[in-house]
Amino acid sequence: MVTTEELSVVTPADWVPGPKQGSWTYDDYAALPNDGHHYEIVNGVLLMAPAPTPDHQSIAVRLTYYLFAHVELGGLGRVLAGPIDVELGPKDVFQPDVLVLLNAHLDKIAEKRIIGAPDLVVEVASPGTATFDRITKYEVYARAGISEYWIVKPIQRTVEVLVLQNREYRSLGIFQGHQSLSSQILPDLSVRVGQFFV
Repeated sequence: MVTTEELSVVTPADWVPGPKQGSWTYDDYAALPNDGHHYEIVNGVLLMAPAPTPDHQSIAVRLTYYLFAHVELGGLGRVLAGPIDVELGPKDVFQPDVLVLLNAHLDKIAEKRIIGAPDLVVEVASPGTATFDRITKYEVYARAGISEYWIVKPIQRTVEVLVLQNREYRSLGIFQGHQSLSSQILPDLSVRVGQFFV
């Protein structure tokens, strides 16, 4: 069984009954009972992430609020907040904190999940997920073709904006305080980064 220390970081969920690690698919994942844990699949490996903190959730709500005001009220597309399943491939299923689908890609919304790459994914990093967000998700999101990826760091109160170019992410910068984000998919977004933080 997993220890309390292991629950503070993203860890392979080897104790969960199901296919062998490396063989998990969306169908296996969808059949899991709702046990209150946050699972994702990377390259067929079932992983469990630590529960989000109240600060994490507050930031995610603020991000959703400002993105909703700009994207949905502006008629540009849809904003969805986690937990929501995003199937990026047969063996890659994630639950981003916030995602944006522009109008041209609304057909990716299925009954129970998003199938394919959203236009924008936002992850609010925590000490237990920061490396996973910056390395593992970074690589899978780039491979899947997610155009823009924001990594939010609550302790530093920053947002890094990464844009996809030639199947790799390039940083547009790390923004904080009174700075506005430089977004390529939402070029007219005018919100100060400090508004995302409590």
